[in-house]
Amino acid sequence: MLCKGFLFDLDGTLIDSLPVVELAWGNWAKRHSVPVQDVFNFIHGKQAITSLRHFMPGASEEAIQTEFAALEKFEAGCIEGVTALPGAVELLSRLNALDIPWAIVTSGSTPVASARILAGHLPAPAVLITAEQVARGKPQPDAYLLGAQKLGLLPGDCIVVEDAIAGIQAGLAAGCPVIAVNPPAQTPQKEAIGLLLTSLEQLSIEKDLHGVRVSLRQN
Repeated sequence: MLCKGFLFDLDGTLIDSLPVVELAWGNWAKRHSVPVQDVFNFIHGKQAITSLRHFMPGASEEAIQTEFAALEKFEAGCIEGVTALPGAVELLSRLNALDIPWAIVTSGSTPVASARILAGHLPAPAVLITAEQVARGKPQPDAYLLGAQKLGLLPGDCIVVEDAIAGIQAGLAAGCPVIAVNPPAQTPQKEAIGLLLTSLEQLSIEKDLHGVRVSLRQN
């Protein structure tokens, strides 16, 4: 694969935050008498506000915003156990060393994303796209289109790196080549995904006069 820059999802791609996410949403589901597994099956890759609106039909916007604020406060403050996934720090550090532009494009809010980037000891992104910056969250392409714009690149020149179905769909809809890391078995459009990985450690990044070459590392 050839590119000029990268657009990374955060949770599940660069950071393992699953225990915190499932604790927060599991508690929320129990309080609202919603089947916990139904919530877990829906939320991944999507903005929290989208999930709340889905599971609170008929609720006032004020009530939804109150629930969102409580979830955001809990998730931003609960970083115990949040860690970088294997290969994430090394990959981002290599991109910085080679002066290859990259951004983090997350469905999370700025407080939550910032807390998790720090907790995972990731290099600070020059561009961070969060839920507050787009009208439509993943699986719509808005966030990845904005990420490419902020890097000063065309979407087709940016590789999206994702793990969740909603994010993969957003990347493809934006016209970006996509690398998927441990995507769910039921992921649609798998034939359109450029590379399927089990770990970021598998990626080899080289830069030459023609751009950035991305391939699977040879063991």
